[in-house]
Amino acid sequence: MKLIIVESPAKARTITRFLGKEYQVSSSYGHIRDLPGSASEIPAKFKKEPWARLGVDPSNGYEPIYVVSKDSKKQVAELKKLMKSADEILLATDEDREGEAISWHLLEVLKPKVPVSRISFHEITKSAIQEALDNPREIDMQLVRAQEGRRILDRLFGYSLSPVLWKKVRTKLSAGRVQSVAVRLVVEKEEERQAFHMAEYYDVEAALVSEGMEFAARLTGVNETRLAGGKDFDPDTGELKKPNTRVHLHKDLAGVLAEGSEKNVPWKVAGITRKEATQRPSPPFTTSTLQQAASGRLRQSPQRVMRIAQRLYEGIALAGGGREGLITYMRTDSLTLSEKALAETENLIRDQYGADYTDGPRRYKTKSKGAQEAHEAIRPTDISRTPQMMDPYLDSDELGLYTLIWNRTVASQMTNAKLDKTVVEFSTKVNDKDLIFRSNGSIVRFPGFLKVYGDRGKDALLPNLQEGQAVGGNATDQPVVKITEVLPIKHETQPPARYTEASLIKKLEDEGIGRPSTYASVIGTIQSRDYVSKKGGALIPSYIGIAVTHLLREHFQTYVNTEFTALMERELDLIAEGKFDWVEFLDGFYHGSADNERGLEKAIEEELPEIEFPRILVGTDPKTGGAIVLRIGRNYVYVRVEGEEDRSATLPVDLLIDELTPQKALDLIIAKDKSKEPIGQHPETGQNIYSLSGPFGPYLQLGEQEEDKKPKRISLGKGTDQSKVDLEFALRLLSLPRDIGIDPETEKPVRAGLGRFGPYVERNRVFVSVDSVDTLFSIGLDEALEKIRNKNKKTVLKEIGVHPESGEPLQVLKGRYGPYVTHNKVNATIGKGRDPEDVTVEDALALLKEAESRKSKKKTRKKKTTKKKAAKKKTAKKKTTRKKVTKKKTTKKKISSSKDERE
Repeated sequence: MKLIIVESPAKARTITRFLGKEYQVSSSYGHIRDLPGSASEIPAKFKKEPWARLGVDPSNGYEPIYVVSKDSKKQVAELKKLMKSADEILLATDEDREGEAISWHLLEVLKPKVPVSRISFHEITKSAIQEALDNPREIDMQLVRAQEGRRILDRLFGYSLSPVLWKKVRTKLSAGRVQSVAVRLVVEKEEERQAFHMAEYYDVEAALVSEGMEFAARLTGVNETRLAGGKDFDPDTGELKKPNTRVHLHKDLAGVLAEGSEKNVPWKVAGITRKEATQRPSPPFTTSTLQQAASGRLRQSPQRVMRIAQRLYEGIALAGGGREGLITYMRTDSLTLSEKALAETENLIRDQYGADYTDGPRRYKTKSKGAQEAHEAIRPTDISRTPQMMDPYLDSDELGLYTLIWNRTVASQMTNAKLDKTVVEFSTKVNDKDLIFRSNGSIVRFPGFLKVYGDRGKDALLPNLQEGQAVGGNATDQPVVKITEVLPIKHETQPPARYTEASLIKKLEDEGIGRPSTYASVIGTIQSRDYVSKKGGALIPSYIGIAVTHLLREHFQTYVNTEFTALMERELDLIAEGKFDWVEFLDGFYHGSADNERGLEKAIEEELPEIEFPRILVGTDPKTGGAIVLRIGRNYVYVRVEGEEDRSATLPVDLLIDELTPQKALDLIIAKDKSKEPIGQHPETGQNIYSLSGPFGPYLQLGEQEEDKKPKRISLGKGTDQSKVDLEFALRLLSLPRDIGIDPETEKPVRAGLGRFGPYVERNRVFVSVDSVDTLFSIGLDEALEKIRNKNKKTVLKEIGVHPESGEPLQVLKGRYGPYVTHNKVNATIGKGRDPEDVTVEDALALLKEAESRKSKKKTRKKKTTKKKAAKKKTAKKKTTRKKVTKKKTTKKKISSSKDERE
């Protein structure tokens, strides 16, 4: 028996289908051992060593301590058991550094006494597996050392710098070699935005029409000097970069030129330029470009993209019970396609689109820093499997991603798109100023690759004008062109765009930081650890992320520098190629080298006594001149005036950095100052009543804060103007919750109250928002019960008609994720931005049919999974029963044997 070991059970299931009975495929469930994750995992013999916390001995050639995790022990035992009946072991983990390291760790832990070989493949198909079996090899120890070097490097970085953050910023924070650089990029982008000065400028646009064809012309020059656009302004000052070479058009002048241009007709056609342009296809996908494209086109996060891609790679159940991987290995930075794939794609293009759409194979070379060309780009394993053919076997997420990969692969091998571009310039004069207006036209003459992938856009047509032709007014030159209106258009320069998940991945790749296998996890980590949050798809730094970046940038600049981090990546690549010693590499990082004089250990030793909490300036108090700074507390973030410890205010948890203006910080501090004085006393208890502001918004407090007892508090709701909260209003609110009555049906009390999300009525933990605070005191039992009963009642946006089969009404309903249609427990969204009024019965039926198909596929897959789990459980039960029987027989044998001996 030949035992093949892979990482995942899904991969094992797919490979099993291609092999005969002489093979058995099992999985390791990823890494089986790693550096200790906690103090409890450190072996007893190392616990007293000064370096034990690191899990690596820097004084002994960076010898690591490897431990088999609790989760892996059961699987290791299972593999050892299978190994006993194996004649040969084949390690078939992924073909990258991580996969090579997993194979080495398996070899080290299992210690097999039978022959061991390493096989690798970049797609899970029968032919690829057979080719791998025909070409076994040894484990590549250079790749293993590169992975081990990366792992130890990350451990030294994280375990050395994280404690600095615990002492100086807040406990439980972490630093990471790539993670901290990614956070720095996001923080510095926000700093650029805060330093940005907006500039206002105008241009002039004319609307023209000729024989029913409408087109536009824009003012581009005045007296042979180009008009200033957004890029001509300095973002730091808001002023023109080169005032002598650009005309800054202000509101008044733009109005004069627009009015004068409309009156001073006819214009002249001053020049016409026609040229042919070509548009080239993009290369096939790498990991990062797939993540970027899926983010923009499918609205999928990098982590989600990689999960879906993993399923497509490891194998999907197909017709006839077959199972095969649909795409090649998804962690790659190569743009190469195999000769076989190139030939098959060319044939498909010729058959489906015609000979004009292919000029033979196109080969691409990557421009990414540190990219490795050993693997292939991401492509379908069989290009003849079109997305339409795969529709019955894939869910909507899988089909969307597979379609994207298929389209991009095919398009990468198609001919260029050919476009005809036309530029027409019109001249006129206003007062003493010669003006030039310009119109641009574009027509796709031959779509080429745009037939499959890319944004073709709409053709911008222009009439067939002649140079010198008169335009507008009473001009009769053919074709006759009328100027319908000329208007001044206002513009404002925009701050640099924040990073999205996709653009941050692109930036990391461009800088040579990280590798395909790490991008998704880095983006996920900086968000899960609250260094960065998402606002409308853009990444914005948290206060913690800003504080950490300030500290690391000020005291450990080298280690969060993009160039130094990229150098580390390049040196790891050299280790993989056998051109650099991994111990020398780690020693240079930790103890110092020509590129890094101090080394991390010495840097921390020297800097730690000097480090104070980073000074993050928000603004200045205009009255005292004191600086308003940001501070990180144990649980919350607050602002305070320097030198005045008692003047501080906690920031609301949902207040992001772009909303924290100096005025906002000052308003919070002033509100806190005022809140120290009570707004009055409760007439019955004599207790002070305070209007306070906390991390979750403004609230009222009755009485003083005591160590063993919390005073009564009631939320004022977001957006409440605390200056308008008087004693009368406070007393009304402190009387809440108000008992409205008893529900006669359930005999449960109905109450009105005020919570974090505003005023509400409630019965038996069912909460329903009401319009205003005043409603809480006026609402009756019947009205409150009606609101509670109607809480989940659907809002009908449009009555479409009647379902032709069931006779039930078809309606467009308001839903949490947008308008949708429903029938027989099947829901289908009508699409983002689509007007419910435009949905017809035919549209609704088509949407429902598609949704039902997806639901059915999901159900089938769930059934198969459940069936497999049940079969697995049954097999395991049989094995357990057999074990018990065997044990019983052995026990009987032993008893019988003892009896014989005694006799």
